[in-house]
Amino acid sequence: MTASSASVWLHIGAGSFHRAHQAWYLHRLLQQGDTRWEIALSNIRNDAVPLLTALAAQNGEYVLETVTPEGEREYEKITSIKHIVPWDAELKALTARGAETATRVIAFTVTESGYYLDSEHQLDQQHADIKADINGETRTLYGALRRILQARVEAHGDPVTLLSCDNLRHNGERFRQAFLAFLQLCGDEKLLAWVAEQTKSPDTMVDRITPRPTADIAPRVLAATGFADSAPVMGEAFIQWVVEDDFAAGRPALEKVGVTLVDSVLPWEEAKIRILNASHSCIAWAGTLVGQDFIHQSTRTQEIKEMAWEYVTQDVIPSLSPSPLDLQEYRDVVLARFANPFIRDTNQRVAADGLSKIPGFITPTLTESYARGDIPRATAVLPALFFLFLQRWHQDELPYAYQDGALDAAGWHAVMAKPDALANYAANETLFGPLAKDARFAALLTETVSALGQWAKVPQPVNE
Repeated sequence: MTASSASVWLHIGAGSFHRAHQAWYLHRLLQQGDTRWEIALSNIRNDAVPLLTALAAQNGEYVLETVTPEGEREYEKITSIKHIVPWDAELKALTARGAETATRVIAFTVTESGYYLDSEHQLDQQHADIKADINGETRTLYGALRRILQARVEAHGDPVTLLSCDNLRHNGERFRQAFLAFLQLCGDEKLLAWVAEQTKSPDTMVDRITPRPTADIAPRVLAATGFADSAPVMGEAFIQWVVEDDFAAGRPALEKVGVTLVDSVLPWEEAKIRILNASHSCIAWAGTLVGQDFIHQSTRTQEIKEMAWEYVTQDVIPSLSPSPLDLQEYRDVVLARFANPFIRDTNQRVAADGLSKIPGFITPTLTESYARGDIPRATAVLPALFFLFLQRWHQDELPYAYQDGALDAAGWHAVMAKPDALANYAANETLFGPLAKDARFAALLTETVSALGQWAKVPQPVNE
């Protein structure tokens, strides 16, 4: 990778989503002849070392395969990642890159659980990873940013934007609040004051379905392009990015490549999180319970599709109205995207991190429905499905390993082993906030789980 005078977008989180989303937009700018920005890609943990090594061998380039619901595939070599930051246990290379004057945006995709927020959306100060970072380790985004920004202040102190690109409601605001709280816990008053004055954290809304890469992508890429790609990525043709236009040190001309720059992302954010993300999880949990492997299978199963459709129609749309978006149309587009048989997104991927998705994606609709005098029967189906999913997990009867960054396995096994597991689940304040003490909600959840009783039976595997 050669030296450059361009501004650097340092991205933390080397997963598929960044490479199919933010990197694609910056690539489109390069295609237009705008070479003022380029990406440096990094990761906090060592699980991405093979990917980073493969990308480094390809000068950061890789092919993005996109596919429409009709099966039309397109291939594009993405060239916006100009720097691969090698991983090391002390994050020295990442710290040095973040401290450079050229780095003007530090963005990140660390999943919902990577923000370590409690039911009140505050930093979970008791989490072992947070405690470890306060004591000088670097397990979390907050610990990594503390190292980077300490070095930046010592080097020159130039302002920088800290940009969340995760599916987290009010992602910029909540990240910022938690990061400032973390620095306060560390007793780092100097850095705390600098971050408050010299950084910005815009809210964003990101959208593109990007399944984990499978072995069949590389042969298609080779056949279509002649490029033997060791790190291809694929995603649906649909893409969207809405960003609050509040940057600390300049930004790419994102509006020239289809990004929506706004004063507030709230209407887009709420629609996406509640309609797309929550429905996605509903379909994945339900599909897993009936033995299906893929999201498109489950979306095309009428009973499951109706669960998602009724949840949105009965409870979400009344909660979000009035809206500048056509919510009915958005619902229908989302369900059509989920039914795309060519994406082959797995229920395993989408079912992950349920313990963060319940409070983030689903509980607000439950709460608002009660507040306007409605009984959220359609929404209650979602946490009821997740309870049955947890039962299956506890009994070691899931068809795959469940991944959840917020999962205390021993604690949840203890909960699920008790005769009153459902009552304890309904009373979990981390998941349900004030509703955990609401007898109406406990009764509704009990009624809903009972009505879904047939979903608790372990099916024979159904594969494609």
